[in-house]
Amino acid sequence: MDQTRLGVGIVGTGRVGAVMGRALREAGHAIVGCTASSEASRDRASAMLPDVPILDVETVVERSELVLFTVPDDILPELVSGLAKLGKFNSGQIVAHCAGRYGTEVLEPSGAIPLALHPSLSFTGTSIDLPRLRQATIAVTAPKPVLPIGQALVVEIGAEPVIVAPADRPLYHAAISHAANHTVVILSQALELLASVGMENPAQVLHSLVDASVNNTLQSGPSALTGPVSRGDIGTVEAHLEALTEFSLASEGVATRDTYVALARATVARALTNGTITDAQATALLDVLQASSTDPK
Repeated sequence: MDQTRLGVGIVGTGRVGAVMGRALREAGHAIVGCTASSEASRDRASAMLPDVPILDVETVVERSELVLFTVPDDILPELVSGLAKLGKFNSGQIVAHCAGRYGTEVLEPSGAIPLALHPSLSFTGTSIDLPRLRQATIAVTAPKPVLPIGQALVVEIGAEPVIVAPADRPLYHAAISHAANHTVVILSQALELLASVGMENPAQVLHSLVDASVNNTLQSGPSALTGPVSRGDIGTVEAHLEALTEFSLASEGVATRDTYVALARATVARALTNGTITDAQATALLDVLQASSTDPK
């Protein structure tokens, strides 16, 4: 693919759109226009896509050889079908989206060349995402004859293409959302707990621990599991639950205790599979966790 060939339009200059647009621009493509409806998106467009005109959706689609939709998942089907009814697409266009949930079926009304590109990255919408994107994978879903186009675009921006079948997109997206989004929730709750006991820099306390846990798990898989549940240390788990219950009563932090209980149950199952606890220890741990979840306090 000739890197200078495509005129690209970005529909939705959110965090993903701004970074993907900038990456495509740095790869040699021309960004012919973008949409930006909020002040935040206009600021983002100015910072990440300087000199790119901010246009309405119809004009961006009409001017582009590659249209990249980076809008919320729930908006995408209606937006594409609405533009199709208005006759805004042409059969020679490449029309792509970055929604993890969908394959290319959502783009069928366009009648154009469809691509689903989903970066495995948590975006900030700033230039610090660019080197991260080059270290990331991007899931490519497309009809077989079109796959090389999607793969080439991914390679051009420096990322690694991975092919995901249409039927596998929901499970793929569930996996990476589970890993990324739920990690944010867990870490945020842990930071809150540490702050409540007077830690001036909770992030510093967690940094090395979390880095090691992530790296060990990615290198060694489930065998990297450590901690009181993995050891069958029932007394420690009981102490955790008592402290979390007191915290929830004092600060309305019930969600944190509930998260701990739910994940501790999953951890019991993993520890049992790993063979680090016995059936009796697993039963005792689950009994303690059940008692906590039904505690009227």
